Amino acid sequence: MNVQFKKGVLDLCVLSLLSRRACYGYEIVQEISETVEISEGTIYPLLRRLKKEGHLETYIRESTGGPPRKYYRLTESGSAFEHRLREEWFSFVGEVNRFLGDEDERTFE
Repeated sequence: MNVQFKKGVLDLCVLSLLSRRACYGYEIVQEISETVEISEGTIYPLLRRLKKEGHLETYIRESTGGPPRKYYRLTESGSAFEHRLREEWFSFVGEVNRFLGDEDERTFE
C-alpha cells in the first residue's frame, strides 16, 4: 500500500480502534496490521502526539504474561476527534470514488 495513504489514515485507525476498547501499544500495532501493515516505530510517536494533544490518556495494567503494560484509551476530546475524522474520511472517500468513477468512464469511452 502507498506509504502516503497509510500516513493519512493512521490517526483514524488508532482512534477508531481505541473507541472500541483500551489497548496497549503492541496490541494496537497487531490489530491494525491485520488490515494495514505498520511497524511499532510508526505507532509510538503517533500515540505520544495524540496523548500530548489531549486525545488519549494512559494507565498501567498488570499483565499475566509479563511486565505491566501501558494502556491507551480515548479522552472525551479523543472521542470527538475520532468522530470528526471518521465523518471527514467517509466524505473524502465518497468524493474520490465519484471522481475515479467519472475518470474510468472517460478512459473507456
